[in-house]
Amino acid sequence: MSELVRFGVSLEKKLLDIFDDLIRRRKYTNRSEAIRDMIRQELVKKTWEADGNVAGAVTFIYDHHERELMNKITDLQHDHQDVIISAQHIHLDHSNCLEIVAVRGRAKNVLKLADLLKAIKGVQHCTLSMAGTGEVVVE
Repeated sequence: MSELVRFGVSLEKKLLDIFDDLIRRRKYTNRSEAIRDMIRQELVKKTWEADGNVAGAVTFIYDHHERELMNKITDLQHDHQDVIISAQHIHLDHSNCLEIVAVRGRAKNVLKLADLLKAIKGVQHCTLSMAGTGEVVVE
């Protein structure tokens, strides 16, 4: 386990009250856990901005009845095997499918894949969930 270091933080009362409310709503056990998560989140964002090695998931919904859509999605995924770890296909109803694509690689390559998937006609909704690989990029 890493060595813990204690330090003090000064905040305006109103800001601390808002922060404590956030902590309660998100079910944190204490302020330290919430602050650690916020720091980690900022470091992940920095890694993405610096085109570091990242991981994440591209999640999208589409109508599988759309002509040639499945072929376009499959071709695009084959063209980006360098960042795709795996894909899961889920049938939501008679027409709609959900696809979850696990990705890992350089941030710019992952973002490019997500943007290309979003741009395909027939993809109804597409989001990219960004995570880090543990590598910290600090400029």
